[in-house]
Amino acid sequence: MLKAVLLDVDFTLFRPGPELGPEGYRRIGVRHGLSLVPECYDDARLAAIANLQRRPDFVHDEELWVAFTEEIVIGMGGDGPGARTCALDVVRQWERHENFFLYEDTLPTLAVLRAAGLRIALVSNGQRDLEGFAAHHGLDVDACVGSVSHGRVKPHRSIFDAALTALGAGPAEAAMVGDSYADDIEGARALGMRAILLDRDGLHVDETDRIDTLFALPAALGLSPP
Repeated sequence: MLKAVLLDVDFTLFRPGPELGPEGYRRIGVRHGLSLVPECYDDARLAAIANLQRRPDFVHDEELWVAFTEEIVIGMGGDGPGARTCALDVVRQWERHENFFLYEDTLPTLAVLRAAGLRIALVSNGQRDLEGFAAHHGLDVDACVGSVSHGRVKPHRSIFDAALTALGAGPAEAAMVGDSYADDIEGARALGMRAILLDRDGLHVDETDRIDTLFALPAALGLSPP
């Protein structure tokens, strides 16, 4: 019987605001003497993702995210002495709760999960204070496990285990929902959990256990309509 749901945060429940997008990078770049080109953001970000090399032990390491962000800055034309300080500034913006906005399907879906008697945990990689983030946005959840406090990032099994322990559920009694196949889906399935891919942009249409909106999650979990 399903007892708990684990939820990723970024691009699952929230989207980053304009300060973390192309124009935000441009404005931050100005503060560091850089002229960044917003039109180059998408290509620079994809290239940085392709080059991102995580530690094989999956230990949370802020330097990886600084280097990742610096590569985006350089890809946007910010190759210069200010690139690293600009990247550090951007990383700090990812820690600010007000720089994120709920998707319209987040709160209604959480309400349905709660009404069904399910326990809920947020599980996220990143630099933010996850408990403070949840409180700032008024999320009704039972546990928050962020890699910055836990010490390891998804897909390491320990971060999922920590969330399950906090919820008092075993892998067979829980489901994981997230937008990253490598981090959320493969990581959870390795523990024997059911994992549902949230594919908002339709990039994984061949994935069998997928939804394209959180509104579809209750039905995917077999919950009765409210």
